[in-house]
Order: sequence, then structure tokens, then C-alpha cells
Amino acid sequence: MVFRSFTSLIGLLSLLFLLLPPVPAIRLGLVRRPMPEIPLFREAPAFRNGEGCGSSPAHVINVAMTLDANYLRGTMAAVLSMIQHSTCPENLSFHFLSAHDDAPELFSSIRSTFPYLNMRIYRFDCNRVRGKISKSIRQALDQPLNYARIYLADTIPEDVKRVIYLDSDLVVVDDIAKLWGVDMEGKVVAAPEYCHANFTLYFTDNFWNDPVLSKTFDGRRPCYFNTGVMVMDVDTWRKERYTEKVEEWMAVQKQQKRIYHLGSLPPFLLVLAGNIKAVDHRWNQHGLGGDNFEGKCRSLHPGPISLLHWSGKGKPWLRLDSRKPCIVDHLWAPYDLYRSSRHFFEE
Repeated sequence: MVFRSFTSLIGLLSLLFLLLPPVPAIRLGLVRRPMPEIPLFREAPAFRNGEGCGSSPAHVINVAMTLDANYLRGTMAAVLSMIQHSTCPENLSFHFLSAHDDAPELFSSIRSTFPYLNMRIYRFDCNRVRGKISKSIRQALDQPLNYARIYLADTIPEDVKRVIYLDSDLVVVDDIAKLWGVDMEGKVVAAPEYCHANFTLYFTDNFWNDPVLSKTFDGRRPCYFNTGVMVMDVDTWRKERYTEKVEEWMAVQKQQKRIYHLGSLPPFLLVLAGNIKAVDHRWNQHGLGGDNFEGKCRSLHPGPISLLHWSGKGKPWLRLDSRKPCIVDHLWAPYDLYRSSRHFFEE
């Protein structure tokens, strides 16, 4: 008897559903296609400015990052880490560069996760680099968005004079204002510099054996720096046309001879190595993702740490999900806002 009543109720509800007019508020036209690859995230807490934080444009700290579905989980963690450790989180202004049709969905995801975040999203035109990219040692390094940092100054508004560019596979465990306040000393880029690394390995024998190309670094002491963490004077970058300078080296690589193997990093080094403002190493504890081939576990370098960077093949969210994390991946986990199926059941 109960089953028959329940069945009748279901039938009545189904009939009512069919008779109801469509609901225009759903706005199905905005749904381009299912987006299963974009994960869901929990809403982050609201963080407010401390005492002594100014509110004028002069107090704004501009942070630029790329936005991609495959790295969105890392981006969320990076943003949370910055605002959580900032004395003046409301002064952070985020500039996100996206290269895909799912930009609205990505922006919506960040907005719902960080409702109070000051941010803007910009469309990066992949056609600017498609004919300039040459195959590197890892496919992820060949994606057009990986080259967006070269065009950052041309993409964000001209009234933005300085920006901190950050990769998505990192967390900041210090006040980002300390990095923002670095004295550039007239340089266009400030970043941690590593002069003990074997600089010659970043370029091929074709480069070093060429009598003209091999003189590129004459008059400067070239050192490796990681382009995933940079303070950039984008105003000077525009005025002195650094984008064109980097593109010239990309053209040599693509059209003349293979002079490097590692994506967008070497052309940066060719233009700027030996001519940047060196920043304390604490601002880029890099290489935690291991090498570019296998991504094996690495331990922390000695010394103080303000920023942890999983550069290399191994990403902490992938290793944690596979239940084969490295020890350092547990330092990333507290900033993970990913809403897994387990989280749904717990709520």
C-alpha cells in the first residue's frame, strides 16, 4: 500500500514537471559544454587588512598569474597562501591571464572560492606565440600559456607599473609585501639568483660553439634565475621593448638553430641573466617538483623559507591524490581548497 502511494506521488510530480513552463533564470545559453575537468573548491575565509594598512592606489600590490584548468587547484592554493599570510590582504590585486575558451568558468570558480578577492582576468592570445614555440624536453613547457609571462606587460593595463609574477605550483608562507617592496635598483626584473648552478647546461653546443652567439654574455656575469617568481618593472619592460628582445631569441631557436631545450626560460636568460636585481633565496625554494623527466622527491634546501615552489614535473596535488606524496607535499596540503567527494559526504 505504501509502495503504491509512493509510486502515485512520483507519477504526479513527473506530470507537474512536464506541464511547468521553462525557467528562464537558468540561462542555459551560458553553459557551453560540460566542464568535468574544472574541480570544485570550498569557499575560502575572508581575510581583512590589519591596522596601518593604507587604502590608496599606492598601497596596491599587483600579483599576476596564469589561469589554466589543469593547474587551477594549484592557483587556488597559491592565492590562499598569499592572502592568509598577508598583513594587508585587501591590498592584493590579482591579474589572471587565461588562454582558453573556459576562461569564464575558471573566473567563476575563483570568484566563488574567493568572493572578496580583488581580481581581473585577461585573455591571452595564443596566436602570438604559436609559430614561435619550439619543442622542449617536456610537453607541459610547450603550452602557449607558459609563454604568457613574456607578454604580461602588453596584456595588463598600462597604469600597472610593477607586478609580481608567480607560477601556480607554489605557496607563499610569508608576507608578500616584503617581496613587493624590493628595491629594483633600476633593473627590469628582480628574482632569486643562483650563480653556483652550471649555467652552460641551459644552452646547447650549437650555442656555445657559435662564435657570435657565444659572446652574448660578454660583459655580464650570467646566473640562473627561475622565471616562476619575478618582480617585474612592467613599465620599463614596455618602454624598452623587452618582449621583442625575448622574441628575437625565440626566432633564432625556431628558425635558425636549436640553442636551448627548456621552454620559455632560456630566452629570458639570454636577455636578462647577469642583469637582474638579486633577491634573497628564501623567496624561491624551487625544484620541489623534482626534475623535468621523472619528478622524483627532493628535500628542502637549508635556510629560511618564504616561498615553496614545486617547479619540475611532480606537482603536490597529483602526488597527494595518488597517495604517493613526497614529504614536502604535506607543506602544500594545508592550502588545498579542493572539494573532493569525501568532503561532500562529510558536509
